Amino acid sequence: MALTVRFEEVVASLPEDWTDLELDLRIGDRGRYVDAAVILAQINAQPYSRADWDWRINVAKGFGHAAAAETVRGVLRRLDREGIEGEMRIRDAREGRAEVVQMWGRPESVRREFRQRRNL
Repeated sequence: MALTVRFEEVVASLPEDWTDLELDLRIGDRGRYVDAAVILAQINAQPYSRADWDWRINVAKGFGHAAAAETVRGVLRRLDREGIEGEMRIRDAREGRAEVVQMWGRPESVRREFRQRRNL
């Protein structure tokens, strides 16, 4: 199964208010490890050492210290185009959190827009 298709399935299986996602990725051909690592550097995939899985990928839906879901999708699409096959699993998924933003001194219009965008 293509990595992009698997990623779409994972995202579709998550609840509507998901915020963070940690994925494990393993490639099938060990000879393509360096090629995959160069591509995955765009989303700051963290390599595992001495583990069954090759990388951990942190994905964010809207905010946080992770790669945006759209960017991860594009990088996985590139791996698919390069013919680098692999498998993916969900390590952890978090939901229902909202970012903390300092609103002191900001106009009410900014506060309303923030609440509207974050569904708070």
